[in-house]
This record gives sequence, structure tokens and C-alpha cells, in this order.
Amino acid sequence: MFVDQCDVAIRAGAVATMLMLAWRLLVQRRAIGLPAALFLPLSLCVAGFVIGNTPTRAMVPGGPAGALAHMLSGFTVIFLWWFCLSCFDSRFRLRGGVLGVGLVWAALAALDRGLGGAALADAGLSRLLVFLGLAIVGHLVWRLLAERRDDLIERRHDARILVTILLGGMLFIDLAADGLLGFTWRPLWFAMTQNAMILAFGLWLAGRLLTVRADVLRFGIVAGDPPAPGEPAEYRTARDEMLHRHLSRLMKSERIFLDPELTFASFAERMGAPERVVRRFIHQELGHDHFRGFLNQYRVEEARRLLAERGDGDKLIAIALDSGFASLASFNRVFRMVEGRTPSEYRIAIRREPSSDRIRTMPAFEEGKGAF
Repeated sequence: MFVDQCDVAIRAGAVATMLMLAWRLLVQRRAIGLPAALFLPLSLCVAGFVIGNTPTRAMVPGGPAGALAHMLSGFTVIFLWWFCLSCFDSRFRLRGGVLGVGLVWAALAALDRGLGGAALADAGLSRLLVFLGLAIVGHLVWRLLAERRDDLIERRHDARILVTILLGGMLFIDLAADGLLGFTWRPLWFAMTQNAMILAFGLWLAGRLLTVRADVLRFGIVAGDPPAPGEPAEYRTARDEMLHRHLSRLMKSERIFLDPELTFASFAERMGAPERVVRRFIHQELGHDHFRGFLNQYRVEEARRLLAERGDGDKLIAIALDSGFASLASFNRVFRMVEGRTPSEYRIAIRREPSSDRIRTMPAFEEGKGAF
């Protein structure tokens, strides 16, 4: 009886938490954008899965609740994949291969887990579904960890590991159990563990999204509250001025952005400050959320200068390498994203401009300010 009560409490808490978060995100959808739109179907799929993921399902796998939970668990994988990518990559758009693979997975999940039943499972569709699901989880984990080193937003940088362990681990275990033990293997302890992990994820996300307003709880009276803990403002100002001087020297005099192998760790070492301090400085003072984007700004400026100076004398691959890019493909992609046209189109256009307007200078730093 006690175990049954715990199971009901865990499931009720998980469903309530996910639906409450979906409502809060939907209210702020204009400010949040794509993650808010994706979280609504994600929360509905998770809620349906948790409701159907009951002891009854473990004892009677072919029941209606079990079939519903089984199908919704497949849809959850896709929406969770898309949601995480949209949260950790501001440039993510739901299109191309990511959209195509997701739609294929959803169709297979609907056939195998909802409509097809055991007949299609015997045809090997279930194994294909598990294999594709593991590939999706692998892609998510790879994206989270591969971009962590250059992520300049401190909270997002730290959250990548936690999300990889909680969500990536949960999905991997679920898919591995389906592949090794079969879709009908769902003992009570396993179902309760899944529901508890969903509740833990919901509570963690709620702790990140929801804030406590002292003025509301105390009816607008917040006088006398102690200041937020942290370093003195004078110390931070002096340190930022020092970092601006170091940055100006590295970029103007030493031009370290021309090194295509430059990493954030080595850059922070050259700046003479801890990585956390440099990460906060580049993000909050200079307005960049990714280290590669920060470097690419200088590289594109250098490419503009070389295209104007050399004209048709050099091939684009030479311009790319001399500007600090590792390849011609990355040079073309970044240049077009920043400039709105390809390097070739830019070179043709500057021929028509007066010579005095051709060369644009590098970003100028003002001492003690984050402006370019």
C-alpha cells in the first residue's frame, strides 16, 4: 500500500510540475521563442506517459494505458531532443535533417508503439526504432558536450553536464531496456524510477525558471534587505579595465585571432585571468555568448581588409587561412552569416566603391568600456 501511494504521489507531482511549467512558458512565449513552443507538446507527451506508466502497465503490458504510455514515450524523445537543442543553441531552427529525423521517428513510434503492436515489432521495426533513438540521444549528448568548452554563458555552460546526465542518461536507459529486454518489460520499480527522474527534471527546471519576488511576499516592503553577495563594484570595474587592455593588446598587437587552433582555455591564459572571469567578461561586457562567434568577428573584419587590399590577386582559400579560418567552407559560412553575402560577392561589390571607402578598420576598443 505504501509503495502504491508513493507511486501515485510521484506521478501526480511529475504531471503537475510539467503542466505548470508549460503554462508559465506559454505565457512568456513571445520573449522565450521556440523553446516555449516546443515545451508545450513535450509536457503533454510526458504527462501522458507518466499517467500511463503505472503498476497496471507493468502487470498488463497490452492494456490501453500501457499502449498510450508506450507511444507517448516515443514522442517524448523527439520533443525533448528539439527542446534541448533550442535551449542550448540560440541559432537552432526546426528544419533540415533534425526535423526530418524527428518526423521519421514519430511515424515509426506511432506505428510500432501505438498502432502496429506486436506484428510490426516482429518485422524488426522495434529494433530500428531503438537504434534511431540511441542515435538521437548520442547526437544530443554530443552537441551539449562538444560546445560546452566555448560556451560563454556561465549558467548554460554548467547546465550542459547536468542535462547530459539527467536527460541523456534517462533516455539511454529507457531505450537500452527496450532493446535488450523488450518493450513489455516494465516492472514497478523501473516505472517508478522513470517517473521520479521526470519529477526531478521538472523540479530542477522550475528552480531555474521561477523566481521569488520579495516585494510581493512582503507587500512591497523590501527596505533594509542586505545587498546581493559578491565582489565590490570598484574591484570589478578595475578588473574589467585591465581585461579590456589585455584584450586590446592580444587582438590589435598580437592578433591571436589569426590562430585557427586557438581555444578558450589558452585565450583565458593569455588574458591572465580565470576562465570564469574571462567568460563573464566576454559575455556581459562585450555581448557574445559563444567564443567562436567572438573570434569570428575579428576574422571577418580581417577578411574584409584582405579582400579589399588584394583584390583578385589571391584565391579565397588563401584569404580564409590568412584571416584565421580553418577551412574555406567555414570561411564562406561565417562570412555570409555576418556580411549577408559571400566573399566572392563582397569582392565584386567593393570594386565599385571609392578607394577611400574600401578598407574598414578593426573593431576599436575604448578603455574601460564594452563597446566596439
